[in-house]
Amino acid sequence: MKQKLAIFLSGTGSNARNICHYFKGHSKIEVVLLLSNNEYSGALAIGKEFGIPHLIFSRDEFSNSDFVLQQLMLHDVNTIVLAGFLWLIPQNLLKHYKDQIINIHPSLLPKYGGRGMHGHHVHQAVFEHKEAYSGITIHLCNEEYDKGKILFQQIMALNDSDTPDTIAAKVLQLEHEYYPRVIEDFILGKL
Repeated sequence: MKQKLAIFLSGTGSNARNICHYFKGHSKIEVVLLLSNNEYSGALAIGKEFGIPHLIFSRDEFSNSDFVLQQLMLHDVNTIVLAGFLWLIPQNLLKHYKDQIINIHPSLLPKYGGRGMHGHHVHQAVFEHKEAYSGITIHLCNEEYDKGKILFQQIMALNDSDTPDTIAAKVLQLEHEYYPRVIEDFILGKL
């Protein structure tokens, strides 16, 4: 029986699309639901592309009710993957999916993590602090932004000609290369 993934996204969904592509036809893991807090996200288009149902929800449905949890349970979801999802995960999901919610962050945590540190904000901070390195962190979620157990980090060197935009492009390449593989290893018990 396949392990079932749900992917949460807020933006265009390049990581979500990449994960769906990676697991398409996989013998042990399948993406069964795409969820978003943004009706203009990539959830609808990605869902159509891969034949995966999608769900758009409100903040109230997410944070103050069991609506999202019930949808996950209806689809027999085992693991949740956050792919550019910007809201803090509520207690009901953290409790039901304890140590089964995976997130990716575009820096080497604990540096440049926490509330408001996402996307371009992270790369701008890395640039302004003249860091020699950046990278990605894949971690489990808990009740605080970017504080869960680290599963994997990949480091990359930066150079003097890097800008926030070039850092972002390099980090996204790392995300696409490693995130699906780390999800797979985690689900299959190899981490």
